[in-house]
Amino acid sequence: MKKIISMAVAAAMSLAMTAQDVQITLHPKDAKTEIPKEIYGQFSEHLGRCIYGGIWVGKDSEIPNIEGYRKDVFEAMKDLEIPVMRWPGGCFADEYHWMDGIGPQENRPRMVNTNWGGTVEDNSFGTHEFLNLCEMLNIQPYISANVGSGTVEEMAKWVEYMNSDTNSTMAQLRRKNGREKPWNVKYFGVGNESWGCGGNMRVEDYAPLYRRYATYARNYGKNVLCKVASGANGGDTHWTDYAMKNIGDQMAAISFHYYAVRDWGTEDDPVTGIPMGKKGWALNFTDQNYYEIMSQARNIESILKNHVAAMDKYDPKKKIALFADEWGTWWNTEPGTNPGWLYQQSTMRDALVASATFDIFHKYTDRLKMANIAQVVNVLQSMILTNEKNPSDHCIVTPTYHVFMMYKPHKDALFIPGEIQCQQIKVNDNEQVPEVSFTASRDKQGVTHVSISNLDLHKAHTVSVTLDGITAKGAEGQILNSKDIHDYNDFGKGEVVRPAQFKDAKVKDGKLIVNMPAHSIVTLALK
Repeated sequence: MKKIISMAVAAAMSLAMTAQDVQITLHPKDAKTEIPKEIYGQFSEHLGRCIYGGIWVGKDSEIPNIEGYRKDVFEAMKDLEIPVMRWPGGCFADEYHWMDGIGPQENRPRMVNTNWGGTVEDNSFGTHEFLNLCEMLNIQPYISANVGSGTVEEMAKWVEYMNSDTNSTMAQLRRKNGREKPWNVKYFGVGNESWGCGGNMRVEDYAPLYRRYATYARNYGKNVLCKVASGANGGDTHWTDYAMKNIGDQMAAISFHYYAVRDWGTEDDPVTGIPMGKKGWALNFTDQNYYEIMSQARNIESILKNHVAAMDKYDPKKKIALFADEWGTWWNTEPGTNPGWLYQQSTMRDALVASATFDIFHKYTDRLKMANIAQVVNVLQSMILTNEKNPSDHCIVTPTYHVFMMYKPHKDALFIPGEIQCQQIKVNDNEQVPEVSFTASRDKQGVTHVSISNLDLHKAHTVSVTLDGITAKGAEGQILNSKDIHDYNDFGKGEVVRPAQFKDAKVKDGKLIVNMPAHSIVTLALK
């Protein structure tokens, strides 16, 4: 009898484990859409220590630098192989007057950055400094121009200054300031968040303004501007619908912004007793907080679907692109830092938000052609951190940086569609999060890469991937994981969260079998 009971228990345990297993089926024959490398774009705003003390320290700084660019940050950005970077804002863009940032640095006027902490902006980092950096790192620059407080003439002359190879006054001024050839800037945003800090406009006001301003953003030589309209706040599809109808092919792309941010109010968390603040904390959070923000992050899929549907009504051939040119997590600023500088830490939770978001982005790249995480250094969900208290300390790369590195194989690769069968984790009566997220692609050499994220905080999952004709004998790759979801990299404690070689994957009988630890990310190349 005991033996029978023991066998029954074993069978029940086996069934329970099987129920937890995750099934993924890939459809490589349906791989038709390329994942643009621009999906992995960055954003650099004159905000806090993103530019000053982050990217730029100046040529006379005691901090090691390359032509004024902080050397360790420069090298970390180089390794990241950034395809495109947006500048100078953000909210800063619509009060930025570009002529303040050219010519001898000692003669450049100063301004107060009223949007972000009242910092005095000395304009030592301007058009030349940004565009030269992009050229040195092989980055496509994405300029965000001033519509909110600027003029049509100012915008027109900026484009001419950057892109004209004629003998015009603006082109000659550029040469006088040390740059002979034009930079041939391609991506050009006509305003930023025009619904908010860029002018508090209605789309009915912005659309005719866009048409006017964009008219005078001319093409020079063979360079054709990709003119980007300031788009919606999150899920405001009315903005997208109206812009598509009334701007149409006068724009090459339209943007939208979406942050994984949740208003927890100001009450103390009932479990930890920690005052949550409006946005919650980067480091102090509960399991419930984790799942709530993961649900919020994954909501970007419904936002995308709705914007794509609005665009498809007027542009069924998908000639106009959609850009998610600001996205990421947004927490309360770290205690003891300037609240207007938006400095926050980045944990393993942020890494999982990034990987799960990329998994969604890849599914919509027939319309979504660019995404720019906010921001590259020292601001919001940044890639790189520098030490404010000890600026000479070597920079630290965040867990999110490692996600960008691990997802490199998907750049310019063909997206392989597929479906997943897994259980859902209940967040509340209205929200749930899947145990596992995934994406797959085939690169130009014919190698298939699969990225899998175990979003489950406490359970390991065995993931079975049906390859549907993909020939492979094995798999090799990396895992990003940590002992605790709260783990992060910081000065004085080192790189706690970093990729390691992953050995728990095999190919058997046409399936890839992957044993995923809790809260982990894996990218594998099928060999």
